[in-house]
Amino acid sequence: MTAARVRAWLGAFVALCVVTGIALLAWPNTSTAPGQGAVASSPNPQGDATGAAKSTAVRGLLQRRADALLHHDKKAFLATVDPKATAAFRTTQTNLFDNLAGVPLGHWAYRINPVDAVDPAALRPADPADLAGPAARGDELWAPRTDLDYALRGVDAQPTTKTMGYLYVRRGAQWYLRSDTALDRTDRRTWRGPWDFAPAKELTTKRGFVLYHPGDEEMARRLADELDSAVQAVSNVWGTNWPMRVAMVLPATATEMRALVGPDFPINAVVAVSVADHVDRDHHTVQGQRVVFSPNGSRGLSPVALRVVVRHEFTHIAARADTVDGTPLWVLEGFADYVGYRTSGVELAQGAPDLAQQVAAGQAPSGLPTDAAFRSSGHELDLAYQQAWTVMKFLGDKFGQAKLVQVYRALAGAGAQPGEKLDQQLRGLIGMDRTALVAEWREYLRRQLG
Repeated sequence: MTAARVRAWLGAFVALCVVTGIALLAWPNTSTAPGQGAVASSPNPQGDATGAAKSTAVRGLLQRRADALLHHDKKAFLATVDPKATAAFRTTQTNLFDNLAGVPLGHWAYRINPVDAVDPAALRPADPADLAGPAARGDELWAPRTDLDYALRGVDAQPTTKTMGYLYVRRGAQWYLRSDTALDRTDRRTWRGPWDFAPAKELTTKRGFVLYHPGDEEMARRLADELDSAVQAVSNVWGTNWPMRVAMVLPATATEMRALVGPDFPINAVVAVSVADHVDRDHHTVQGQRVVFSPNGSRGLSPVALRVVVRHEFTHIAARADTVDGTPLWVLEGFADYVGYRTSGVELAQGAPDLAQQVAAGQAPSGLPTDAAFRSSGHELDLAYQQAWTVMKFLGDKFGQAKLVQVYRALAGAGAQPGEKLDQQLRGLIGMDRTALVAEWREYLRRQLG
């Protein structure tokens, strides 16, 4: 996770990249064709007919639910919901179906794992009505682990996985979905997508699309207008060995954004953040990549600032499969800024005003920005991003863009390195260690900003 920074000329914070939920279940091989509903499960742990029948019944329920969504069959979808569930839950399920109508789903499927079940008798539901009274409890309650595998058509090469906190109820021989909030106090909190908050609309371009809600047409159009050119701009630097298709999401509220990027992310201090659900560096694949924009901060960006932000975020998308956890943040954020600013027309002094002021006062940086500086706030945070960008710009100016990309790939592929190993790696790449790099960078800043 990275923090965000503010620049005077931007007038808003910009956050960069975050990877969430990386410990996900592997996507199973099934015979279901892409775009069709499916349910897979682990073998029945009990090994008895009753347990097997229960697993089969719930798998069938989820199969019907997935098929109904993909085939736009509202009656069949609502038939999977407990008829005695709370009115609020039935309403949210109706809204969910309607809100998904404008989403380009390439795949929607559920998986259950009966081995890892929650005992309904021990539940303390968030809403007491979820489990209140004999009528609500039905003949049997069951809470196996349930995962949703979904893919956005034209963007996701393979489905991504999200946890669903589903509680099921049996009434006679029929199983239903009882609640998706009763497990909130366990580790089964239901993931919420944009469609859980309001109707989702799609604005498609050649290289991806923007998901937004009614009323946000103007901002969605601004984002869509930047999408294809940003993919090309990133590819001009990074190359074409990445999907080159991106989904941008424009939430309507802070609550929605928090659901999409994680509860601990400082959403009030960002205008955009790139997220991913799972990275498989061995196979060079990434699941669930999205660029999520702030419902407030992004709307105030100038055209130039928005272009820088979009290209910065797309750089993280392109490079994520080649980037190891622990890579110094000056490498990650400096390179993304290098691509973002590259053809923006923004001069060094404009994009790094705080650094320019320091250099003019004879106080050029004495070292590379630390990771701790990127997790700070205010002036220190601004300065860290400005320093990181100018380090990368210096390297690009001195050695050329191809060498800069090589440097990024090498450092990002190595992850966290002790000082001596980093010095050795830098000497092999550019013929200088950190001390020499800082010295030459300082001279570059004096020439450019002094």
